[in-house]
Amino acid sequence: MAVENVSVVFKLYCLTVMTLVAATYTVALRYTRTISTGALYYSTTAVCITEVIKLFLSLGMLTKETGSPYRLKSALMEHVFCSPKELLKLSVPSVVYAIQNNMAFLALSNLDAAVYQVTYQLKIPCTALCTVLMLNRSLTRLQWFSVFMLCGGVTLVQWKPGESTKVQVEQNPFVGFVAIAIAVLCSGFAGVYFEKVLKSSDTSLWVRNIQMYLSGIVVTLIGVFLNDGQRVLENGFFFGYTPWVCFVVLLASMGGLYTSVVVKYTDNIMKGFSAAAAIVLSTVASVLLFGLHITIPFASGALLVCVSIYLYGLPKSDTTKLTREESDKESKQKLINV
Repeated sequence: MAVENVSVVFKLYCLTVMTLVAATYTVALRYTRTISTGALYYSTTAVCITEVIKLFLSLGMLTKETGSPYRLKSALMEHVFCSPKELLKLSVPSVVYAIQNNMAFLALSNLDAAVYQVTYQLKIPCTALCTVLMLNRSLTRLQWFSVFMLCGGVTLVQWKPGESTKVQVEQNPFVGFVAIAIAVLCSGFAGVYFEKVLKSSDTSLWVRNIQMYLSGIVVTLIGVFLNDGQRVLENGFFFGYTPWVCFVVLLASMGGLYTSVVVKYTDNIMKGFSAAAAIVLSTVASVLLFGLHITIPFASGALLVCVSIYLYGLPKSDTTKLTREESDKESKQKLINV
C-alpha cells in the first residue's frame, strides 16, 4: 500500500498520538490490574465493551464514507445482514483477537508494563512468518537479521527482567510470558488473515471492521459467560469499574483506528520509531509509577529490540532502476561492438 502524500506536521501528529496511545494503554492497564485500589473488575467484560465501542466507531466512519443514510443502509444490508458467509469468514479473526485481548490483561497482571511492551514486539517476527506462509511474500536478508536480533533482545529482557517494588499483588512471570506468547501468535495470524480478507475484494475497510466487531461482540460475550458468568450475575457487568478502567477501555477502542491512520499516512520507519518510543515511555512510566529497577540485561535487550524494529522497517532497495541502467549499458556496448 502506497503512503499518501500529506504534510510532515500531520505525519508527526499521527506518530505522536499512536505512540502515546500504545504506551498509555499498557501503563494504564497495568495500573488498573496491580495498583488501583478497590474491587478488581472482570477483564472479560472490558474486552467485550471495547468491541462494542469499536463497532459504533466503525459505523460512524462508514456513515462518513458513504455520505448518506440511504447508502449506509444499502451497504449494511448488502455486506452485513445479507452476507452470512462473510460474517462467518470474519469470525475467525474475531475469535483470535478476543483471545489476544484477554491474554493482554493476563500478561499485564503478571509482568511490568515495560517488560510487556518489549516482549510484545515478538509480534513482528510472528507476523513476518505468517506473511511468508499465508501471503507468499519474501523478506530481505536485513529483515531476517532484524528478526533474529529482536528475538535475542527479548531473550535478554526475559532472562533478568526488572522488578517492580511498588506492586503488592501476587505475580507469576511465567504465566505472564506464556500469555504474551499466545497474544503474539494471535496478533500475527489475525493481522495477516484480516489483510488477506481485505485484499481479496474491494469491500470497504469499515464494512469489514463492522463484520468483524459484530462477531467479536458475540465471541466476547461467550467469554464473559464462560469465565465470569456467575460473578457477573451476582455483582453486575460493570463491577469494579473506575474512571481508570473506562480510560483503558477507551484507549483500547481508539488504538485500532489510529493504527489504521498510521498505516495509511506514514511509512514503516515512522511506525518503527513509534514502537521504540512507546517502549521508552513505558519504561520511564514504570520506573515512576511501579518502582521498576532497570537491570543491564533489560536495558541491553530493550536497545536491541528498538534497533531491530528500525532495521526491519527500512524500505527494500529498488533494484529495477539499476537493472534498467545495466541493460541500457549492455545495449550501448553491443552497438559499439557492431
